[in-house]
This record gives sequence, C-alpha cells and structure tokens, in this order.
Amino acid sequence: MRTLLNIIWLVLCGFWMAVGYLFAGVICCLLIVTIPFGLASFRIAQYAFWPFGRTVVDRRDAGVASCLGNVVWFVFAGWWLALGHVVTGVLLCLTVVGIPLGVANFKMIPVSLVPLGKEIVEIA
Repeated sequence: MRTLLNIIWLVLCGFWMAVGYLFAGVICCLLIVTIPFGLASFRIAQYAFWPFGRTVVDRRDAGVASCLGNVVWFVFAGWWLALGHVVTGVLLCLTVVGIPLGVANFKMIPVSLVPLGKEIVEIA
C-alpha cells in the first residue's frame, strides 16, 4: 500500500515538491554560508519525493547550533514552507482520493518548519 501511495504522491505532487526543495538546496549550497540549510533542504527533498513509510524524528546529538539555525530557517523560509504545506494539505483533503496525500503534506510541516536537528527514518 505504501508503494502505491508513494507512486500516486509522486505523480500528483511529490515530484515538483522535491524539485523545489532540490533547487533551494542547490542555491543554499552555492552560497557557502548556507550549506547547512542546503543539506537540510536535500533531506526534505528526499522526504518529499517518497514520504509514505517514513517519519521524522529528533536527532539526539543536535545542539545549540541546530537551534540557532532553526531560528534563522524559520524566519527566512520555514513559516512560508509550512504555510504552503498547510494550504496544499487542506486542498488535497477536499477530495476522497487526496486525503492520504493531504495527510502526507501535514506530516511534512514539522520538518519544513524547523529542519535542523531532525532525521528522516524508515517506519518498521
């Protein structure tokens, strides 16, 4: 079932969402100072590409630098990314077929809001 949902997700919205996060990651990596944000964006792109069967967990070794980086991310990118996921999630939930996709969009809100200090892992 996860594979079927991931394929539907990929066709309807996941591909373009992943491309957007990849593009943002490339831009962040070109600007040397923002490389940690670029790496976080690449992690989110992987999650956006294939979200079913994965979840976001906090990293135990995340420190003060992750917290400060999350504040910067939240101010410049996190809030509008999370708002975009909320809007698309609500719109997807308006149809019966889109409900699982809307829920996947809602699952992406925490990692798009504050991505540093988070890890994306497979669900057993």
